[in-house]
Amino acid sequence: MQVHRASPRLVLRRSRHVALLGRWVASRGLATPSEPYDAVVIGAGPGGYVAAIKAAQLGLRTACIEKRDTLGGTCLNVGCIPSKAMLNNSHLFHQTQHDLKRRGIDVSGVALNLPQMLKAKDDAVRGLTKGIETLFKQNKVDWIKGTASFLSPTRLSVALNDGGETEVDAKNVIIATGSDVAPFPGGAIHIDEQQIVSSTGALALQSVPEKMVIIGGGIIGLEMGSVWSRLGAQVTVVEFLGAIGGAGIDEEIAKQFQRILSKQGIKFMLNTKVLSADKRDGKVFIKTEAAKGGQEAELDADVVLVSVGRTPVTNGLGLDKIGVEVDPKGRIVIDDQYNTSVQGVKCIGDVTFGPMLAHKAEEEGIAAAEYIKSGHGHVNYHAIPSVVYTHPEVAWVGKTEQELKAAGVQYKVGKFPFAANSRAKTNLDTEGQVKFLTEKETDRVLGVHIIGPNAGEMVGEATLAIEYGASAEDIARTTHAHPTLSEAFKEAAMAAYQKPIHF
Repeated sequence: MQVHRASPRLVLRRSRHVALLGRWVASRGLATPSEPYDAVVIGAGPGGYVAAIKAAQLGLRTACIEKRDTLGGTCLNVGCIPSKAMLNNSHLFHQTQHDLKRRGIDVSGVALNLPQMLKAKDDAVRGLTKGIETLFKQNKVDWIKGTASFLSPTRLSVALNDGGETEVDAKNVIIATGSDVAPFPGGAIHIDEQQIVSSTGALALQSVPEKMVIIGGGIIGLEMGSVWSRLGAQVTVVEFLGAIGGAGIDEEIAKQFQRILSKQGIKFMLNTKVLSADKRDGKVFIKTEAAKGGQEAELDADVVLVSVGRTPVTNGLGLDKIGVEVDPKGRIVIDDQYNTSVQGVKCIGDVTFGPMLAHKAEEEGIAAAEYIKSGHGHVNYHAIPSVVYTHPEVAWVGKTEQELKAAGVQYKVGKFPFAANSRAKTNLDTEGQVKFLTEKETDRVLGVHIIGPNAGEMVGEATLAIEYGASAEDIARTTHAHPTLSEAFKEAAMAAYQKPIHF
């Protein structure tokens, strides 16, 4: 048999070509066909970027594919983070206008500089997205900028943001594509992000509307309504259900929440169905009727926020090509280890079951990476807190009173008002309460619901208590510093198993 050998010069040219190709591939953050990634994460939101970092920390060769030019997903770019910047700064503006005088602080010439407020929001977002880039570099996560779709369970095609396409091989894939704004049912309202806006547009309004209508009284609608109400808009919330706050909120807390927001000037139309919204003569006209049917009515507004929920993002992924199962709501079906119906493909976050919360997605991202590495992971879905970042804040974790009643659980209730808390009184910020729900026989904490100052921070202690199966007495016998708002938490626990001291 005759063997053809390449000349030394040709071998040298080939080796140079291979070396150049290798450097180009490395510069793009891509694996070579002979070297598949251990894990590839699709999406760099809170679930995706955390999953990628955790996988890399566990020693897995990891890449994250993200179609945005910045990391952090909806939460960081156009959701949780910018909304909290606007909530905090609008609260400071409103407090300066309406609250400082009674605290002995005389201020004059207070004026809103909306462009600067929007810039402060954007600066916060920019700094945090750059921070995730740094974390990717520190943990050696390859960031591939583009849009991914499945060619097979182990191979992805990526349309690169700067042009062209590439293919990426992976031993394991984690889908973390998140959610998007849900359209108005039936398509009767078109979001233009100018006068009829989603939460994204509501965070970028260039002037304060005189009148603003919020369609939907859930967390996002109430937060955005609070922002623009504080800045001077007349805000009306139209909600199909008979209570505000969305799923998971305790009914008693929801009623108290509505009373407080009403005192702040926000109007509510509950049990009301929105039929359509039409733009004419520079205004938006919203047709409504009673949720159970009845005579139509009309509202007018300068800006309408459509906040009727969010929907999973799966378009373009090519799930049908590899047989990934989705449910009737478009959510990817998974088992208790985040496996989809296709071996080697996992899914986490808003695109699958459960509450659409950033911290829920983060915990799932860590667990999914751990399952890939060791076959073990953990998320306790009974201990996922929720927070509404209005003022006062509303936060809860565990069961509601209505859920316990429906399930026939024997329970006890312990409450403590912030009006009886020394720190809240000295801060002149006393609205709200802490409410404990405990199992009657064992005293085990089943749920905690807080409306009041710093509720979002305080709920962390409640979440830890539920995670570890603590009793109300465990918390009540734990020393809490004085004077702090957290003493209201301790006293509510005391009220659940015996009696509070200060009320």
